[in-house]
Amino acid sequence: MSPTVSESEFQDLSRQAEIDGTAPRVGAIIDRGGQILLLERHDTGPIKVPLKLPGATVLPGESLAAAVTRGVLEETGLVVTGIRHHVGDFDYLSPDAQPVRRLHFAVDVAAAHPIHLTAHARYIWAPLDGELPVTSSIRAILETYRNLVHG
Repeated sequence: MSPTVSESEFQDLSRQAEIDGTAPRVGAIIDRGGQILLLERHDTGPIKVPLKLPGATVLPGESLAAAVTRGVLEETGLVVTGIRHHVGDFDYLSPDAQPVRRLHFAVDVAAAHPIHLTAHARYIWAPLDGELPVTSSIRAILETYRNLVHG
């Protein structure tokens, strides 16, 4: 998995989100030997919320690459050293009914530990080939990633 996402690919993805009228958010796939880092939100309700990938909302004027790097650092304390692939994306409506496009990237990190959570209750390293406790949209992204990595 040596390729890296080019600046022009990042710009094309940003431009397309803007044309489509969606606010860009990013998610990062951090793979530690076939295990994917998933985060659990603080949950106070009776319904168990699915786990999520680290990520961030893209700030005004911020590049997608900068948002990926910032989001991973802010949510996990891990330092992104490279963004290898755009794995895929999906659109959804935010809680205030605004259209959002969540773009997912496979990233390399300097080290997979220690993890310092700031906005989540806990994290797990889940086997990529297991039944992952994530939404169907994230499951599809991770299936694409699995096919990309393991052909």
